[in-house]
Amino acid sequence: MADIWVVDDDRSVRFVLAEALREAGHTVREFEGAVPVREALRRGPPDLVFTDVRMPDTDGLHLLDELKQQHAALPVIVMSAWTDVPSTAGAFRGGAHDFLSKPFDLDTAVAMAQRALNADTAAEQPPQERDDAPELLGDSAPMRELFRAIGRLAQAPLSVLITGETGTGKELVARALHRHSPRAHRPLVALNTAAIPAELLESELFGHEAGAFTGAAKRHVGRFEQADGGTLFLDEIGDMPLSLQTRLLRVLAEGEFFRVGGRELISVDVRVIAATHQDLDARVADGRFRADLLHRLDVVRLALPPLRDRREDVPALAQRFLAQATRQLDGHKRFAPATLQRLARHDWPGNVRELENLCWRLAVLSPGETVLPADLPLAMDAAAASPQPSHAAIRGSDDWETALRRWADAELAAGTPALHRLASERLERVLFEAALTATDGHRQQAAQRLGLGRNTLTRKLGARRRRPAS
Repeated sequence: MADIWVVDDDRSVRFVLAEALREAGHTVREFEGAVPVREALRRGPPDLVFTDVRMPDTDGLHLLDELKQQHAALPVIVMSAWTDVPSTAGAFRGGAHDFLSKPFDLDTAVAMAQRALNADTAAEQPPQERDDAPELLGDSAPMRELFRAIGRLAQAPLSVLITGETGTGKELVARALHRHSPRAHRPLVALNTAAIPAELLESELFGHEAGAFTGAAKRHVGRFEQADGGTLFLDEIGDMPLSLQTRLLRVLAEGEFFRVGGRELISVDVRVIAATHQDLDARVADGRFRADLLHRLDVVRLALPPLRDRREDVPALAQRFLAQATRQLDGHKRFAPATLQRLARHDWPGNVRELENLCWRLAVLSPGETVLPADLPLAMDAAAASPQPSHAAIRGSDDWETALRRWADAELAAGTPALHRLASERLERVLFEAALTATDGHRQQAAQRLGLGRNTLTRKLGARRRRPAS
């Protein structure tokens, strides 16, 4: 895997981030400031750097400038508890690959590192399709239908909305649509709208002129201009702020826009493919997404099946992921047939991405050349071995409501104060623990399963830890 440096004067931040990256299979070095980083650079650069903004010896943005001057292709992720426009804009304008706001979710940080390591690092160049870009894989009925749809849609100049749970491969579908389209000789540009701070998203989409805002030292070409003649993939479109939805609608309708702070009308020819794991119809109903924008994006909708609905594809996917992982680790491993059977019985709440991550862990941690059922996580063994009640049976049962009523009657009879708050706290505790268990501790996935934002879940968990026991 990769050699990653973590630079932060806060020892606790360095420790938890470094441990998370090591668990993901990377080699990590920790630095408390810029001075030891400069000394280490004399022996060569790493593959990726995480650096804080505010440190005693050197400002993190100054360190970013130094790193980029010496190693222009080195991806740098800037971290800060300050997400004001000068900090974020300064980081991106200085060449940062991404910006990580503190406090952060460790799964998000690890995923950000993986994207940075896989990204095309040519400055101001739109990402191009790679010859070795991963293809969709599957022989199940849902995947065969998906392949047919991609084949039909690739040639049509229509907007496509890709829906599906997190980890189902929405970006792979977008890449396939582009790769087999008449626009394949032009760039495919991808942007995760949920990963860019809201105050910078407009600039990332449409570009800006020098001096348009604090930190805008030079003209920046936005993603629409980068994708001219090709395809723009907008991931997590459901998280786009309403104000930007209006601007996006104008571009889709008229094919032209102004850069931020600019007066020149820019015309582009771009095919837009959008993706979301959210129910956009429900977001339209509650006023969080524009109905007219949904109609523009949703000319054709592709719904991706979760992995649990195409279990027959699991063995082939697992074997490919394990082969890719061991090849990069200069080794060779294979699955025992019984292990593949066990994998096919798992529900995979994280879908294909969860399976791929497991294969990487097995490539590093399983002791022999053959991966046995005993090498799988115990939680997966328990889930596969234990019969679970059906969703219909659970939803149709009122046992928990009966128990809740008995508890409420007893507490009211005892004169317990603030009973509603106490019941609400206990309900949240049970829901949070169940969701985190179901997603192997992944907060973002747990929040999605509960219908909450990740920040809301993190805040509530933090409040629970700070609250004194009663």
